[in-house]
Amino acid sequence: MGIATPLPKKNAQKRFGRPAGGSAFAIGVELGRPGDAEALWEAFDRHADGLDILVNNAGIGTSSALGEIDEVEYDKVFAVNVKAPHFIVKHGLGRLRDGGRVVNISSGLARTAAMPDKMAYAMTKGALDVFTRDLSKVLGPRGITVNSVAPGIIDTDVNAEFLHASDESWAQAAAYSALGRVGTPADVADVVAFLASDAGRWVTGSWVDATGGSLT
Repeated sequence: MGIATPLPKKNAQKRFGRPAGGSAFAIGVELGRPGDAEALWEAFDRHADGLDILVNNAGIGTSSALGEIDEVEYDKVFAVNVKAPHFIVKHGLGRLRDGGRVVNISSGLARTAAMPDKMAYAMTKGALDVFTRDLSKVLGPRGITVNSVAPGIIDTDVNAEFLHASDESWAQAAAYSALGRVGTPADVADVVAFLASDAGRWVTGSWVDATGGSLT
């Protein structure tokens, strides 16, 4: 599912998270299929004529272990987590305004938090980080920043079965963080909001650790 909630420039008083008086809308497209990016932008164009902030957040949040994953699952996780963001950006270049923001949601698993049972998933996030680094050079001349945000274990639906299985499971997950707790969606959203704001104007091509110190 791809969701866009743009703030049309023609309605905005201020940009990047400050009071704006704009409007929002939701659009849905199944990612991982041929033509998904084009379909997403076609739906977008029915509501707005450009955007300032693009967050590539949709993705498959896990994968089977090496001995269990088959080619169908492998292709699907790469199609959604890597190919879709690549072509969403490609087809969105003419719609993304100068001075805008691109934020890609990565994972702590792309760096030092090794979980070999989620190898394919971690590989997709590693690819997304390379995309972030190189895209920052492509879009830099337009004043557009590009960054990756890497969450750790977050209390979301994808982790619910493990996190809420028992008190021990929750405690185990909390122990990964230097702060001694499980992350919340707001913990990650606030980092994204900073990068999308004017305060993040000098940060680009970066991998931002939002794991709560799980990698230290």
